[in-house]
Amino acid sequence: QVQLVESGGGLVQAGGSLRLSCAASGRTFSTYSMGWFRQVPGKERKFVATITWSGGSTYYADSVKGRFTMSRDNAKDTVYLQMNSLKPEDTAVYYCAAASSTGKYNVWGQGTQVTVSS
Repeated sequence: QVQLVESGGGLVQAGGSLRLSCAASGRTFSTYSMGWFRQVPGKERKFVATITWSGGSTYYADSVKGRFTMSRDNAKDTVYLQMNSLKPEDTAVYYCAAASSTGKYNVWGQGTQVTVSS
């Protein structure tokens, strides 16, 4: 079983930057890709970005393209989400998740709060 722990959340002003980290441990050999999602209370969890462990290919939601960058450090089993030009609408709890080659995200972290003030 893979365990995921997010960190790096906090309070920033609009236009500012923040970098989130997600450290994976346990049986990571079966993990094909990692993803970032975010959720506002009362609303469904939404996709933000994903990256493959092997090739580092990334894909982003339209709402964050050009502002967010996902990366990974294979040696540390850690993925990152660099968030620039933050907007108040980016405020949410951010979760990282691990997926097998089937594309199913079956392991989730505890989440980290990101708050962007205007």
